[in-house]
Amino acid sequence: EDAQEPVEIYLRLAEDKRRDLSSVRKISLLSRNGTPIPIGDLTRKETLQADEPIYHKNLQTASYVIADVAGRQESPVYAILKLRKQIKELAKTEGIDLKEYFASQPKTSLEWALKWDGEWHVTYEVFRDLGVAFALVLILIYILVVGWFKSFSIPLVIMVPIPLTLVGILPGHWLMGAFFTATSMIGFIAGAGIVVRNSIILVDFIQLRLKEGMELKEAVIDAGAIRFRPMLLTAAAVVAGAGVILF
Repeated sequence: EDAQEPVEIYLRLAEDKRRDLSSVRKISLLSRNGTPIPIGDLTRKETLQADEPIYHKNLQTASYVIADVAGRQESPVYAILKLRKQIKELAKTEGIDLKEYFASQPKTSLEWALKWDGEWHVTYEVFRDLGVAFALVLILIYILVVGWFKSFSIPLVIMVPIPLTLVGILPGHWLMGAFFTATSMIGFIAGAGIVVRNSIILVDFIQLRLKEGMELKEAVIDAGAIRFRPMLLTAAAVVAGAGVILF
């Protein structure tokens, strides 16, 4: 009585009485004058073929194959990569020219098409958007560093170590049996930011030592020795803060 939303109540027979129509035909309904009449006296039994449901997606005819990924392989990317080869071979044996769509819908219903949808669509868009954002950030970093150091070559030296972050990420995923997901991509971008920051600190310190008349080799060694502790402490803070993602 106190529920804020309507409560749906389903009435149905016990499981042992739902196996055939005899129990349903025995159910009595009341007539206008209160006389009980069995449903079996009011109905007749016919065996017909049920119509199959017709589904549409964006006003185009579609057939859905629904599955979920769980257990050891939780990322849909890996499951779909395995399925694609099998589906292509199946389409080839049937003589069907099957086109695949990942982020867009088929343009017409006159072609055989496979649209990877659902969680895959979200995953695809996340990786695509993160990749585009990462590329724009790299361009912005380059412009800012050029403005700071007044050089077009020094920013390239600073940004060269960015791909080296994969040296730790990929073996780490392999060692832990983890899959490369959107969270991994975020971690890669964060790691790239840390590497760039460390590079700027080192290059800036090297330039200060060069202005003081120190040789390049000695300036590099001095920068690595003096700047090592603050870089290590900052990286350790990031690792400790991001470590909660593992759990």
